[in-house]
Amino acid sequence: MKKSNLLLICAAFVLAACNAPKASDSADSPVDKILLRDFNPTVVNNIPVTNVDKAKFPIIDMHSHDYVEDAGQIAQWCKNMDEVGVLHTAIMHCSWIGRPFEEVVELYAPYKDRFRFWCCFDYSDMSPEGIEKACALLERYHNELGATGVGELGDKGEGDTYARPVEGRDIHIDDPRIQPLIRKAGELHMPISIHIAEPYWMYLPMDETNDGMVNAVNWHVDTTNCYGYWKLMETFENAVRENPGTLFIACHYLNMSHDWPTLGAMLDKYPNMYVDISARVAESAHTPRATREFLIKYQDRVLFGTDNGFEPEMYRNIFRVLETNDEHFYIPEFGYHWALSAFNLPDDVLKKIYHDNAERILTEYK
Repeated sequence: MKKSNLLLICAAFVLAACNAPKASDSADSPVDKILLRDFNPTVVNNIPVTNVDKAKFPIIDMHSHDYVEDAGQIAQWCKNMDEVGVLHTAIMHCSWIGRPFEEVVELYAPYKDRFRFWCCFDYSDMSPEGIEKACALLERYHNELGATGVGELGDKGEGDTYARPVEGRDIHIDDPRIQPLIRKAGELHMPISIHIAEPYWMYLPMDETNDGMVNAVNWHVDTTNCYGYWKLMETFENAVRENPGTLFIACHYLNMSHDWPTLGAMLDKYPNMYVDISARVAESAHTPRATREFLIKYQDRVLFGTDNGFEPEMYRNIFRVLETNDEHFYIPEFGYHWALSAFNLPDDVLKKIYHDNAERILTEYK
């Protein structure tokens, strides 16, 4: 056989081997039948698992809601708070959960030493006269019903859709019409807690490049007819900049836990801005070193919050992330497909985030 023919035969064998179907390419392969939404891994690493039954320091929870149905559940909530180490809880008022503000205050009255109440802006009448009445109502809520702050305002692109008694459709936080309300909140020393946008990957294309696609499929934000992510951030920054006498609390790390440098730059620029960590433990715990660095650097500007009911295990999941050195674990209740790792925050930082920063705000802005 000629050498050239032998080389051709060898090349043909190599090409055939390269093009042969792999087990994973087969229609019968188990891999082809696994849906991304069913991804539910089991950790195989022999690594520490730390249970934190009670927080290391007393806690002020600056972000929760009226999750109860009756006074009996409020009593149970208080027992749960005692069990895990929560002193006080802020009850945010929203259109999507709970009852009218007056009814909330009445229901919780027997336990008012354990809860703080936050009210909405009234957008019923957007005329100058209507806004003047809304300012008067805000003052009444503060002086007569004990409203501590304003919130949770919520703008995911369509305006403040969380408000009661009517939603603030197309009314964004920098809308000139509501600036008197924002200034009034500052005069009354009522911080404004606001939910701006959603996590960034909810705005990205729903394809194989989206890091958060498992959750983004359900929570994807369609910006066809409303503000997008960065436009919403612009409205928030406008309001914070133009109202230095009003304190703003950006819920959920301002939904910017993917970009700590930009969030840190805003905190550096605006002393009247804080963030809370509520309902974003999973988003922040998949970049534990970067998050830890951020929390240590901005330890005086971060507030503890939950935003997820009042079961003891809910609190303990958060404590584990903040306090321990555990790594690569999953918390099914969070509903995320990525592994989490804890921050192991120093005690002095923990104490500020758990309690001292909120205490300072609630005292100075009383």
